[in-house]
Amino acid sequence: MVCKNCHSELDDDQNFCFNCGAKVIRNRLTPKIIAKQVNEEFISVDNRLLQTIIDLIRRPDAVINGYINGLRKRYVGVISYYAISLTVLGFQVFLLKTFFPDFFESQSNAMMTGFNATAPQTKNAFTDGMQIAQTWLMDYQGVLFTMLMPFLAVGTWLLYLDIRKHNYTEHLVINLYTNSQTIFFSFIIYISFAMFGISDYVTASLITSPITIIYGAYVFKRLYGMSFMLSIFRYLAAFFIYLIIFGIIMLIVMAGFFIYLYSTGKLQP
Repeated sequence: MVCKNCHSELDDDQNFCFNCGAKVIRNRLTPKIIAKQVNEEFISVDNRLLQTIIDLIRRPDAVINGYINGLRKRYVGVISYYAISLTVLGFQVFLLKTFFPDFFESQSNAMMTGFNATAPQTKNAFTDGMQIAQTWLMDYQGVLFTMLMPFLAVGTWLLYLDIRKHNYTEHLVINLYTNSQTIFFSFIIYISFAMFGISDYVTASLITSPITIIYGAYVFKRLYGMSFMLSIFRYLAAFFIYLIIFGIIMLIVMAGFFIYLYSTGKLQP
């Protein structure tokens, strides 16, 4: 018998190819076989995804430490889980922009509130540039999120350096799982607000932000076995370090963005 995928020679009683790992198919296609294949390739994956989502709430230490220690089959891997969360984030932007324009507009206005409070009301090159930058930030949230993840990991790694339980790369895994989960939380909150006709991005954010902090602290509490209050304090301190790094990076990015706009003629002095 020959493997239909890599053409390796197989024994008649083999169910999987020793070379490429493909399953040996002996029967012709029937509705039952198709249904079984759909279950194996899709439903089982969904079950694993659902189990990952649930256990990241019930026992995040089991999911995260399991992955760090080599467990790969029970839960969705960190990179795949993060990719799924970014897809959800992109889907959230699409839904809000397409079906809930009032809520999306409130998000856009909220992002410019601080700037409008200090900037001149007359239209000039700087205000034009800020509006272009705002649109870019909203369209490429996932890219920005990914760029900043390593710096959030720096914050938690420094704040838990005295315990030395996880190295920097493992802290990156922890933060990727944690922030992927908070994207699911924020999706539910923002879409719920929009569906119920509450076009108030600021209020939705005021609900989402504490949940993000509390969940992050809860994850580290489970991982390090410390009191919840101490975990809150450490996670807030780590988040503060992250915000400082984030502010510096954003200043550099915005400066580069304006230079790009001027050099390409998209913005006139």
